[in-house]
Amino acid sequence: MSEKGQNTEVAIVLVAAGRGMRAGGGIPKQYRSLVGRPVIARTLAGLASALPHARIVPVIHPDDSELFTAASAGFAGNLTPWVAGGQTRQQSVLAGLRALSDSPPQIVLIHDCARPFASGGLIAQCVQAAREHGAIVPALAISDALKAFKAGAILGEDVDRNSVRAVQTPQAFSYALIRDAHERASAAGVVNLADDAAAVQWAGHAVHAIPGETGNMKLTNPEDFRSAEAALAAQLSDIRTGLGYDVHAFGPGDHVWLGGLQIEHDAGLVGHSDADVLLHALTDAILGAIADGDIGSHFPPSDMQWKGAASDQFLRHAMELVAARGGLVAHLDATIICEAPKIGPHRDAIRANVAKICGLDLGRVAIKATTSEKLGFTGRREGIAVQAMATVRLPWGC
Repeated sequence: MSEKGQNTEVAIVLVAAGRGMRAGGGIPKQYRSLVGRPVIARTLAGLASALPHARIVPVIHPDDSELFTAASAGFAGNLTPWVAGGQTRQQSVLAGLRALSDSPPQIVLIHDCARPFASGGLIAQCVQAAREHGAIVPALAISDALKAFKAGAILGEDVDRNSVRAVQTPQAFSYALIRDAHERASAAGVVNLADDAAAVQWAGHAVHAIPGETGNMKLTNPEDFRSAEAALAAQLSDIRTGLGYDVHAFGPGDHVWLGGLQIEHDAGLVGHSDADVLLHALTDAILGAIADGDIGSHFPPSDMQWKGAASDQFLRHAMELVAARGGLVAHLDATIICEAPKIGPHRDAIRANVAKICGLDLGRVAIKATTSEKLGFTGRREGIAVQAMATVRLPWGC
């Protein structure tokens, strides 16, 4: 059977309904930025790369629908509509399995979204082993000494580390087998099983193990995020710098757009889009860093669909191009050159909005302003100019 044929028989339930607040950041950990991309976006990309034709069923908390929509924007994989999770992980998984019932796959992988580093090789091994055994988990041997733990922080007896394993996801199963196990557990009121393998074991079936991966870490605590960020940053050794420059003349109007914000002024800026000279220069800086043309080649002024368009979408597009290459924007720096309007009162708000548009920490965005000492077209108050620079990190060879 062809690779494509195999993958059409495989589905993935992506468990992402947890709150995950122990990791910090003020939002569920699956939506936290990890080196420029939300964790769940990285997990989705890894699954789609390994199994490009597999259906992916995201199971999320209903309160996170906007976060999920933003994080999955531009995802090119075979993503089904999201499914609402339950009060427990078991309930969430069962909801995902039931969503596949109209066209059940032969094999289903169940994966925690907080494990964005499962390799394509591991995922392929899970699928193959599930075909052979019906139920498999990736598992790691324990290298540390193990002790039983008693009340009062008192150590108990030794535990033979050769008899235990640390279990990971994705866990892979015959769809009929895992669906039956979860349905039976639900009907029996069994709600506290540790994972999906435990559900299969509770139902009386054996679960086989394959070697897991040390790199397939689960993000749980702030320390996990720091370790993951360091590992990812080390892979982005191709550091590029791009330069952007844009000018727009003043024309009739009572405001200008700068950094996606409307600022009152006694004139407007003339342009095919909203004439946001700052966002245009930043977009060109990013495109320059990845050597991918300029803003005009991506959004031609001759194309009427961009007439009056908001320029934040241009900047987001440039950010998405960097992400598609597995890279990140490490820093943005821009200088606004004009006599008026005065930028100082708006600088912090502009900076914060640019950071929001790009999904960057505020400390990675610098916005400055200067006059040209009444020299040149900016000095004569004929328009605004912006110079911008972008520092981009890419995997070597991209």
